[in-house]
Amino acid sequence: MRAKIFFHGNCFDGASSAALFTEFYRRRHQGAEVRYRAMAHQVGDPFADCALDGDDNICVDFRYCPDLRMNWWFDHHVSGFQPKELRKHFEANPSEQKIFDPSIQSCAVLLRDSLRERFSFLPDDPKDHWSQLIDWADKIDGAAFATAKEAVEIAEPALEVMTWLAHHEGSEQVVELISQLGHRSLADIASQDWIQGPLAAIRAHNTQVRALISERAEVEEDVIYYDVVSAGLVSYNKFIAYMLFPHARYTVGVSASDSVAKLSVGSNPWSGQERTHDLAAICERYGGGGHPVVGGISRPRSELERIREIGREIVSELLSN
Repeated sequence: MRAKIFFHGNCFDGASSAALFTEFYRRRHQGAEVRYRAMAHQVGDPFADCALDGDDNICVDFRYCPDLRMNWWFDHHVSGFQPKELRKHFEANPSEQKIFDPSIQSCAVLLRDSLRERFSFLPDDPKDHWSQLIDWADKIDGAAFATAKEAVEIAEPALEVMTWLAHHEGSEQVVELISQLGHRSLADIASQDWIQGPLAAIRAHNTQVRALISERAEVEEDVIYYDVVSAGLVSYNKFIAYMLFPHARYTVGVSASDSVAKLSVGSNPWSGQERTHDLAAICERYGGGGHPVVGGISRPRSELERIREIGREIVSELLSN
């Protein structure tokens, strides 16, 4: 048997969910070949150029694919159906192998509970590695940190792995990481040279981003807008803005790599202010997605100026109430 797992790329929860489903699948099909494809939100159909060429095709922690060859699907994002009409397709083709529940904080928890309830699957848990992994996936995806500083300092092994993942989209080493998740402690995984080596540069980038955000942030009431395109990276620690501006209710950030321009929209879980906007719904209108508390929009680098325009439009909307 050959399985192909499509998962939310650059994402700790996505990689953890891919690892958990791999464990489940290999229990069912001894000797199965498992391949992976990292996915990113984009305008239009993100599966258009994807080969659904597994005996089983599985999608975890990413939006719905109506192709019936995608015969397993688990997602918890409120933006899971784009366009929204795809929900009718999902409801017209019920399957115990396809589960959507946006009330659950992380896909890893959704997957664990669903596989246990529907297929009586529980992963072997040497030294609680699986429990540790799923608990961290839930904490990270829910931004359930005590403070913004905890999220920025990258002191915990799970946060080191999270940070490494955010900067290694498309890397063949992501497959190696997925193979280790759940079977080795996060401390052991994070201690490896191929994880630790890049982290020094990533921490230096975070220091640079912190300085750029501090210098360039435009503060209007409780909304912070900033542009770190000159840093030359699309992935960085989004919690930095909350550490710098603890009063902020929302942040809107523009970044870019050589190939991608990205807008990140977030709400501050530590501000003590009520969130009055659904950020996923806002980002969906521009081809992005996410959660009510955090969302993103990606476009080709050639559309950077449009991303900046969208950022200004969203700032205006966030200031509306």
